[in-house]
Amino acid sequence: MYKTILVPVDISEDVLTEHALKHVEYLAKMSGAKVHFFHALPDASAFVTAYSFGIKEFENQAEVKAIEGLKKIMAEIDLPLENLAYTISFGSPRDEVLQLAEEIEADLIVIGSRRPSVKTYLLGSNAAAIVRHAKISVMVVR
Repeated sequence: MYKTILVPVDISEDVLTEHALKHVEYLAKMSGAKVHFFHALPDASAFVTAYSFGIKEFENQAEVKAIEGLKKIMAEIDLPLENLAYTISFGSPRDEVLQLAEEIEADLIVIGSRRPSVKTYLLGSNAAAIVRHAKISVMVVR
């Protein structure tokens, strides 16, 4: 059914990730799919003026924290480690997810989302943007 499932996660949103992981685990077990986790970090140059250290230090710290978060998620999911991978990049979550989906030839994206609010109706959410622009199937888990 599926060969590669892409799972964009926000490591600071435990509840959203937890809900999505139940579905990912089930689908991966049923189809023998590989699961590729992804986390997008904000463009560091936008934050440099707020910090006393440089861009590279900010990026390195953010990347280390993201890797730790993704490895924690991977340790908690009941799938063989050889079927799990992760990627971290800096940029727009929507753009980075869509680009990665093509690169790894994903055939499904599973993303957690909370109930829409006034803010997401006006500005849009990452999940909604991915659904609108993806060339493959997207499962939004609430």
